[in-house]
Amino acid sequence: MTKQPLDRIELLQGTLDLIVLQTLRWGPMHGYGISQMIRARSGDLLQVETGSLYPALHRLERQGWIAAGWTTSENNQHVREYRLTARGRKQLAAERSKWDQLTEVMGQLLANPEEDPA
Repeated sequence: MTKQPLDRIELLQGTLDLIVLQTLRWGPMHGYGISQMIRARSGDLLQVETGSLYPALHRLERQGWIAAGWTTSENNQHVREYRLTARGRKQLAAERSKWDQLTEVMGQLLANPEEDPA
């Protein structure tokens, strides 16, 4: 059975921010590198489109959670590289905590769906 990429509308609102912050935790990257890392780490299930990624990166930068600067890529091209800031690390911890709570609650809600809750 072939894995199909998830539609981006299937991602919960705010999930992209968490994914980007987590990805940058592994080190500074340019936008294409971020999208490729997300794709690789998700086993090709998640593909973040440019139209979603760059607005998220700009929003995260405005919030002070990531910083960006120009650098030269391994292909000798001028690229914008993003890195996680100290504020971003704090935000990542907060977002991961919320995510853990959400997955725990979802697990409880979905456990034994045949049982009557009463």
